[in-house]
Amino acid sequence: MKYTNEELKEKIFELKERLSVTLVAHFYQRDEVFELADITGDSLELAKKTMNDDSEFVLFCGVAFMGQSVKVLSPKKRVVMPKLACCAMARMIDSLYYDESVKFLEENGIAKENILPITYINSNADVKAKVGEMGGMVCTSSNAKFIIETALKEGKKILFVPDRCLGQNIANQMGLQSMVIGQEGNPKEADIICYDGFCSVHQLFTLEDIAFYRKKFPGILIATHPECDPAICEASDFVGSTSQLIKYITELPEEQKVAVGTEFNMVNRLRPKNTYVLSSSKPECPTMNETTLEDVYLTLKAIEDGSPINEIEVDEKTQKWAKVALERMLAL
Repeated sequence: MKYTNEELKEKIFELKERLSVTLVAHFYQRDEVFELADITGDSLELAKKTMNDDSEFVLFCGVAFMGQSVKVLSPKKRVVMPKLACCAMARMIDSLYYDESVKFLEENGIAKENILPITYINSNADVKAKVGEMGGMVCTSSNAKFIIETALKEGKKILFVPDRCLGQNIANQMGLQSMVIGQEGNPKEADIICYDGFCSVHQLFTLEDIAFYRKKFPGILIATHPECDPAICEASDFVGSTSQLIKYITELPEEQKVAVGTEFNMVNRLRPKNTYVLSSSKPECPTMNETTLEDVYLTLKAIEDGSPINEIEVDEKTQKWAKVALERMLAL
């Protein structure tokens, strides 16, 4: 039987009342899913908030690496996802590609003990574990600069995975030399060596988009996410993480126009007017938008029936070292 969205919402509320479940949603989720969540936020914020939650189940609406982070930090919790959606950036690196990156640096005269790896939180648990085992840590887009500043005090080369744009943007902010593996450059001369990964959504924004909005609305502000190309960030008035963008934009005077370079669903919820998406196309994350109300309902129904679906499991060794990498960041 096919239910309407309103019927599905009613059924979801009924199931949530009966079950020990906390519904968690990332900022990029569809509006109808986002508005039902008990906890909302960006990826690390969600993992941290759920650590103090008492429910038996965390029903996580997002992409798979985020569900893994919840499981790694709270291994006793049962984490289920309506969709095991995969972040394209996280898919760009795995433990094998990570090992090849380390090998590339060694072949170019940098000893393994002189490499300090940092992985963006947008990576799967196996990569976080590799980083943790090598003495490295996780970062987010909001704390990447601080994490890199701290790491550089050890006098080692930074291997930054998987997002080249975030790594390059931080290097530019700090006046450091960076290079991307597979592109021209000498790793021995670079402070930060970046893996060649990226966010497909944040690659949609162009300098032509910025020029268009500046011409159409003189005085408009351009606010972008550091997953955007360095040229886009350099041409912006403000660059910040998801939570930083929300704070910056919602605190602007109502009459101030702003064009935002990040995922559509979040931008669309920010302010009722004078907020524009910095793109000629709709920058919507396809994997974040896989989760529907029906998926949420079916996941809750499966819990009620005693047969949870899409439950996140992380093996013991991966759990141990991924947690080390995350906790090193949290300790800072």
